[in-house]
Amino acid sequence: MKLYKYSLALILGLGTLSSCIDRLDLVNPNQQTSSTFGFNADDLEESVIAAYNHIRMEGSYARVGYTIDVCRGDEAWNSSQVWYLPFDDLNAEVTSDITWWPWREWYYTINVCNFAISRCGDDNSQLSEKMRRIKGQVLFLRGLSYYNLVGYYQNPPLITDYDSYSSLDGLYGANSTYDAVLDHVEKDFKEAMELLPSRDEGGEWAGGRATCGAAAGYYARTLMVRHKFSEALTVLKDIIGKKYGTYRLMDNYGDNFREGSAYENNDESLFEVQFLDFGSQGTDDEWTPVNTSPNATQGHAIESNFGPGMYGGWADISASPWLYNLFKSERTKKGTLDPRLYWTIGTYESDWEGFEYGNVAYTNVLSPTDNIVTNNNYGGLPIAKNTNLRTGLYNSVITGLKCGINLRLMRYSDVLLRAAECENEVNGPTQQAIDWINEVRQRVDLPDLKLEDFNTADKLFEQIANVERPKEFGCEFGRGFDLIRWGFFYDKGRLNQLKEHGTFRRSTENVKDQVSYGDISSDSELKCSFDTYLPGHEFLPIVQSLMNKNPNLEGNSANLSSDNSVYFQEKGWTVRPVVDLSK
Repeated sequence: MKLYKYSLALILGLGTLSSCIDRLDLVNPNQQTSSTFGFNADDLEESVIAAYNHIRMEGSYARVGYTIDVCRGDEAWNSSQVWYLPFDDLNAEVTSDITWWPWREWYYTINVCNFAISRCGDDNSQLSEKMRRIKGQVLFLRGLSYYNLVGYYQNPPLITDYDSYSSLDGLYGANSTYDAVLDHVEKDFKEAMELLPSRDEGGEWAGGRATCGAAAGYYARTLMVRHKFSEALTVLKDIIGKKYGTYRLMDNYGDNFREGSAYENNDESLFEVQFLDFGSQGTDDEWTPVNTSPNATQGHAIESNFGPGMYGGWADISASPWLYNLFKSERTKKGTLDPRLYWTIGTYESDWEGFEYGNVAYTNVLSPTDNIVTNNNYGGLPIAKNTNLRTGLYNSVITGLKCGINLRLMRYSDVLLRAAECENEVNGPTQQAIDWINEVRQRVDLPDLKLEDFNTADKLFEQIANVERPKEFGCEFGRGFDLIRWGFFYDKGRLNQLKEHGTFRRSTENVKDQVSYGDISSDSELKCSFDTYLPGHEFLPIVQSLMNKNPNLEGNSANLSSDNSVYFQEKGWTVRPVVDLSK
C-alpha cells in the first residue's frame, strides 16, 4: 500500500511537473519575438499594418517628410523664415536634427518590410493568394521607402536581408550608390506589380491598400528618374489601358483634397496615405516614430504648416508669386479662372463668388479688401491644398497631427502627364502627347493645346514641366524630386529660371504681385530661395550624428558640396534648355 501511494505520488508529481513544463513552453502573444512571430499569414498581416503605420509618421508623410520636398521646389517658400528655412534655401546643415527624420522613419518602415519578406520566401509560385498579397504590399512599401530615401539622401545604405540584422556589420551598412538603390526600387515595384490585385477587386483594395496600379505608377516614376522613358511609357500606357485597374479623372478637381469616404480613395487615386477624419480621431499628438498610444490622433500636420497665422496655423510655408501668376495668366473657355487655383492658393478672387464654398478661409467669408497672408510678419500667399481652408468644415486651423485629409501621393492626372512627357522624350511632340495633356486640361475647362504650336520637343517639355505640372500639382510633394531628375540644377539657364520662380516678397503687402529676381539688389523685401544653392545641395546631407554612430557611413554630395552634373552628363542625359513659350 505504501509503495502504491509513493508510486501514485510520483506519477502525480511528474504529471504536475510535465504540466508546468508545457506551460513554460507556451508563447505569450503579448511578448513575442522574431523567433516566435511571423510564421503565419495572420501574424504577417500585423506586420503589413505596422508598415502602413510607419508611412504616416512625422518624418515620412505626416509632416516634415512631406513638406521638406514642397519647400525645396520652386512653387513654395518658407514664410516663417525659421522652421523650414534650411530646406527652402537648400543649405541644410549636417548638424540639423530635422534633416534626418525622414531617414529615421523610412528605415523603420524598411525594417518591418524586411522582416515580413524574410518570412515569405523567394518562390512566389509556392505562396497562397493571401501570402502573395502580403508580400506584394511590403515590397511596395519597401520600394516606396527607398524611393524617398534616394530622392532625399542620394546614396543611403541598401539593407534588404533581415538575417543581416544579427550582426553589427549588417546593421551598420555602408552607403550604396544612387544606381544600386534605384535598381532595387525598380525590382521591388516590378515584383509588387505581379503579386498585387487591382483596385477593381473592391473592398480594401479600393480603400487604401497598395495595388498593382500603385506599384505600376511608382515603377514608371522610378524609371523616369533614370531617363528610361521608353520603358516608362510602356507601363504608363498599360495603366491608361486599364491593365492595372480602372482609373479616371474626377469631374471635380477639388474632390482630391477633401476628407471623407465620399472623396478619399476615389477613382483618380493610385495611392494615398490614410488619415482618420478629424471627428473620429483621438486626442494624443504623438511626435514620435512609434505612435503607440491607443488614443493617437492619427492625422497629419501638413495643414498646420500651411495654415495662415491669423487662422491659427503655424504659417511655415507659402505659395510662390510665380505659381499664383501662372494660374492667372490663362483663363478657361468660359473666361473664368482655372478652378485649380481655388484649391491651391487661398486668395480672394471675384471669380469665386458662387463657386464651391465661395470666397472663404476656414468658413470665414472674405471681402475684396481682405488681405489674407500666410505669415503675420512675412506675408506670403496661403496654401489651400491639403488643408480645410476651402472645405467648408472648420472656422480655424486645428493644429497638430489632426488634419484628416488623405494625402494623394499619385493621381491619374500624373499618369497622363508623365505619359505625355515620355512620349515627347521618345518620339518628340506628337498628337498622342497633346491628347493626354488635353485630357487633364479639359477637366478644368481650359482650351485644348494644338500640336502645331509645339514644333520641338524642348517646347513641349517646357509646357509640361513649367505650366501643366505646376498647375495640376502645385504645392504637393514631388516637385523637388522632379527638379533633380530633370537636371535643372546642372544647367545655368535652368538654375536662373529656378531663381526667377523662387523669388518672393517678405512683406504683408503686395503679396500677389509678380516679382523679378533681377530686382533683388534694389528691393530689400525681395528674397530668393535658390540664391544660397551650392552644387550637391539639391539633396539633403546625411547628418553627422548618423555618421558618428555608423563608421561605415559617409557623406553624400550635400556633405561634400560636390557637383552632380558630371554624373548626369556621363549617363548621356541632357537638360532641356529653357524655352520662351510666348514665342
